[in-house]
Amino acid sequence: MLFGINQTYIIANLNNRTDTYGMSDKMTSLRNHFLIAMPRMKDPNFEGTVTYICDHNEHGAMGVVINRPLDMTLGEILAQLDFGGEDIDSLIYAGGPVQMERGFVLHSPQGEWQSSLKISEGICLTTSKDILEALATEQGPEESLVALGYAGWGAGQLEQEIAENCWLTCLADDAILFRTPHHKKFDSAISLLGFDPSQLSDQAGHA
Repeated sequence: MLFGINQTYIIANLNNRTDTYGMSDKMTSLRNHFLIAMPRMKDPNFEGTVTYICDHNEHGAMGVVINRPLDMTLGEILAQLDFGGEDIDSLIYAGGPVQMERGFVLHSPQGEWQSSLKISEGICLTTSKDILEALATEQGPEESLVALGYAGWGAGQLEQEIAENCWLTCLADDAILFRTPHHKKFDSAISLLGFDPSQLSDQAGHA
């Protein structure tokens, strides 16, 4: 897994916004929202997933899948990097099909990190390895989720998928992101919309 300077371009691109979200007046940014896969989403990378959208503007969107754990722990990653913390058993997530060898940390807004973006009042995205060093010594943020890879959409692609009834969207919830077990995140996100998963086939679009 790679962290550090090779990924700073992602943060730089997310920071290059000329207005509130870089969106036109006719578009609504889904930054700091959950994408919930609808039953018709058959792409194996996203079927049954909840994705946290880190940014969304006229150039496209970037997010991290938050409910697909990999068969590895944070301690194993830290051991590979010689940071210590081998006994930390936090799960590592498959964040998406893009750059799956690279690491992304969603976390609560504590600390100062080399490559970091504040997404909302309660959620930041960091790609520099200094945050892993801090997590290894229990000096990191209070809450965090570490993922390999991310999900990316080109200009207009996500909007088209939503129009085709592939996704439901709702404002993200910190408790679901950080404190809900991975196998309950999908249903918990659905509950934010006021219905149960069995009703998904009859629903479409935004919350």
